[in-house]
Amino acid sequence: MSFTTILSFTLYRGRVFLKNAQKHRFKVLGVGIGSSLLGYLNSCKVYAKGRTDLNDLKAGWMAEPLTDINTLDQESDDMKRRMEMMIMRIQGDICRSFERIEGKRKFLVDRWERKEGGGGITCVLQDGEVFEKAGVNISVVYGKLPPAAVQQMKSRGKNLVGTELPFFAAGISSVVHPKNPHVPTVHFNYRYFEVTCEDGSKQWWFGGGTDLTPYYLDTQDVKHFHQTLKTACDKHGQDLYKRYKKWCDEYFYITHRGECRGVGGIFFDDVEEPNQEGAFRFVTSCAESVLPSYAPIVRKHKDDAYTAAERQWQLLRRGRYVEFNLIYDRGTKFGLYTPGARYESILMSLPLTARWEYCHAPEKGSREDELMKILKNPKEWL
Repeated sequence: MSFTTILSFTLYRGRVFLKNAQKHRFKVLGVGIGSSLLGYLNSCKVYAKGRTDLNDLKAGWMAEPLTDINTLDQESDDMKRRMEMMIMRIQGDICRSFERIEGKRKFLVDRWERKEGGGGITCVLQDGEVFEKAGVNISVVYGKLPPAAVQQMKSRGKNLVGTELPFFAAGISSVVHPKNPHVPTVHFNYRYFEVTCEDGSKQWWFGGGTDLTPYYLDTQDVKHFHQTLKTACDKHGQDLYKRYKKWCDEYFYITHRGECRGVGGIFFDDVEEPNQEGAFRFVTSCAESVLPSYAPIVRKHKDDAYTAAERQWQLLRRGRYVEFNLIYDRGTKFGLYTPGARYESILMSLPLTARWEYCHAPEKGSREDELMKILKNPKEWL
């Protein structure tokens, strides 16, 4: 069996048991495989219907899934179930990686249900030595879209027939606010949406992105971050990184301040091409790129010395973060529009502390001023 076949079955079909393939993996490749890929292969145990291998997947999750485990097993080819299992895996991988970086503190795991249908798993680590506040949430919700949400989607060009339509949404969302001002904040979100129109037709799409918000500019860090995202995108199309990097710069723009929230990354929405399977593979690659894009930066700077003045600058920039999330962010607005919304989880993205000063401006020529020039004039990093 070729490596391409093994990888495609492992990542995208989830139907072939890999024990025999992994036994011969070095012979197949002819060279050593990177430890990160092998770790992924080992963590991504696939299963056949009726077998107990699904329990191996569960061992990596932070809580029981929102969908009954038998349903996940029996409907494992359904995109709704595949997306749920993918985000459960990503959540577990990221939370455990952050816990290893943090040391003593662990994530608080809050599994909640929504009376209108579905629920979520909110994982939050607060007041750590490295992470002042880190949240990694998943939600798997369904029900009827309220008219306001339908109208918002129609305004984006969705041809939805009806006013209150059955929907399904599954996604993972995370914001990490580190304690040290020399460690950037990171945000990522990957989601799948499905709507059933009054005529019985279904519409589906994917969205998401990953972006970086530093307080002090380290060009090497930013280039590493963007290169990792580009590598993930390039597997699915050579033009995707450029297109979605531009979209990210435009989306995370604080209009009333005339500046970007951070140094960008990738952002996309309403993705339907090349087809459902291809779009899912792309989103999976992007979600898997979060840890390698960000964790090395955290490890590099988490023990850097910093001053009280640098801490104050960090809090001021966090204020801008709050402004964007509460005024412009599409995901926040959708969450607040949704009946039965869980506001604690929606507002998880906000930092524990932030600061606003009247008409504050950084000193000319300072490192703070250097960052502001980039935020007002986004650049190409690669």
